[in-house]
Amino acid sequence: MFRYCPRCASARIEFDGKNRLSCPDCGFVYFHNTAAAAGLIISTKQGFLFLVRGEEPMKGKLDVPGGFLNPGESAIEGLRRECREEIGRDCGGDVRFLASFPNIYDYGGVSYNTCDLFFIAEMPDLTAEALTLQAGEVDGCRFILPANIDFTGIAFESARRAVRLAAAGPLA
Repeated sequence: MFRYCPRCASARIEFDGKNRLSCPDCGFVYFHNTAAAAGLIISTKQGFLFLVRGEEPMKGKLDVPGGFLNPGESAIEGLRRECREEIGRDCGGDVRFLASFPNIYDYGGVSYNTCDLFFIAEMPDLTAEALTLQAGEVDGCRFILPANIDFTGIAFESARRAVRLAAAGPLA
């Protein structure tokens, strides 16, 4: 993460193995805390909506609409923003909390611990034609019936767990 102290440039930066970095030379302390992310499982007549990741990490794998929360955003605000960015539409009014799972998000040589909050919404008439996918970040979309989901094709363990839960529930 850091090779040198950001304050004094000492090479003696120490990591506690969990989330705390400190410099014995100047007293600098940095906590690499858990980041929050939100994802939405959208249930339609055609199945659950999955996006094909267009960028690393996990390029080409399936994911649900969502992403990291910005400072000052609630989970729902961030989820709605991410849906507008990734699929070109709001996630609707009947969004319900499903579950939360920890995750590791490896990006740019840094492993970020995340707390992923998953929500679910029913949008029975949603079609691919109604979506405006974010170029670059999203390479396409698929609607998959819960009974036909290949969980090994889902990008992140937290999303696999959430989709399994949703697929076993009353919306399946």
